Amino acid sequence: MKKTLLLCILAFSSAIAQDGPFGGKYSFNPDNINCLSEEKSHEIKSRIALAKAELTAQGKLQQTPAGGHPLFQWPVAKNPETDYNNVWAISNYVDHNPSYPNQVQDWNCGSRTYDTPAGYNHAGIDMFTWPFPWYQMANNHSWAVAAAPGVIIGKDNGQSDTSCMMSGANWNAVYVAHGDGSVSWYGHLKNNSLTQKAVGEWVETGEFLGVIGSSGNSTGPHLHFEVYNNADQLVDTYDGTCNNWTSSTDSWWATQKPYIDPKVNAAFTHHTPPVFPNCPQIETPNLKNEFEVGETVYCAGYFADQNTGAQAFIHLYRPDGTLAYNNWATASELFTASYWYWSFNTTILNQTGIWTVTFSLGGQSASHQFGYGVALSNQEFEKKALTFYPNPAQNSITFSKPVFEVSAFSIDGKAIRLTMDGDNADVSHLPNGVFTLKGRDSDGTPFALKMVK
Repeated sequence: MKKTLLLCILAFSSAIAQDGPFGGKYSFNPDNINCLSEEKSHEIKSRIALAKAELTAQGKLQQTPAGGHPLFQWPVAKNPETDYNNVWAISNYVDHNPSYPNQVQDWNCGSRTYDTPAGYNHAGIDMFTWPFPWYQMANNHSWAVAAAPGVIIGKDNGQSDTSCMMSGANWNAVYVAHGDGSVSWYGHLKNNSLTQKAVGEWVETGEFLGVIGSSGNSTGPHLHFEVYNNADQLVDTYDGTCNNWTSSTDSWWATQKPYIDPKVNAAFTHHTPPVFPNCPQIETPNLKNEFEVGETVYCAGYFADQNTGAQAFIHLYRPDGTLAYNNWATASELFTASYWYWSFNTTILNQTGIWTVTFSLGGQSASHQFGYGVALSNQEFEKKALTFYPNPAQNSITFSKPVFEVSAFSIDGKAIRLTMDGDNADVSHLPNGVFTLKGRDSDGTPFALKMVK
């Protein structure tokens, strides 16, 4: 992975200007490498065909092609214990131009894809982790999750996950067959992070498959998502003007995301600016949420798909709720990933208490609170102090402190009461999926924690 820093001409508000904004474009560069060699791709397809036949014979794989193809949910999810708003951005789509090299076209008639001089046309979607991709991988912050329900028909593990180049090595991956006979591939995963479920077991939409890494031919942590229909034809899951393949005549997404999809991935505060070293060194975020009076506070926003001319805004609010500062940074081109930060001292930080910084882009926003001259509230500490493991859960979970009256709420709002045995909760009766656990801890403080099963 390479990083490119482009400083832009910026418009300033009438507020007193602080140091900054600094930052700019962060580039995930594929270096024109093929995520999979043709030989390796054929090998995987052969193994999948054999696995399908074996699992069908065992009664573990029942296909109903007449039912139509699945409608996918997004295959990347953040670890629910993290403070990110989002953890990904897109560097590459499927290449529809069979010519090469440097003759590319994506589903929207753009060039957000690549090919290689050897004749590889990118065959999937590359979703790279952002911000702090190596830090995310080291701390299991970003996950590959099942885009649709199905049966695991293959797993590759045991490969190094810190690749920065075309190494020729194999990747770590999970392969899932869906009810219509289509198959989705989840590649470049972190070594030994794959789901504990075995080949032949069922997974639900949104279920954990592995931590996103950089195994195989890769220049940094990202998920390569590749799909084949029931005739083993490559599918581009997006419906667009320049997707004229007969293998995929409509969108395979339950809700197709726009080509330019502006997001605020994170809002953080730092004691010094973050450090982005060379691949594969782990970034140093320099995160900090509590500051003494007189300390410099660095407020940073991390964005995805900041389009040409689009403004990323910062609004800083005092503890009394009044606006202390606002500003913006303008992209000079499409920044698939960008970050902007401002430094503040006592000129602006003229109150002690809990400050709030909000970043926004394209109608999306994320906020972050920090203490200046005071500690964050005890309630916030209680919320952060209460954790549980394992997550993703299996048959039971263990809380870090006594809790009671715990219920699991599914994404559709259905509540299921959990049976407690000391600090342990029985979750064996819950279906697979994402839940919000709500209850009270031993001090009577209410909590809400995300759980994946």
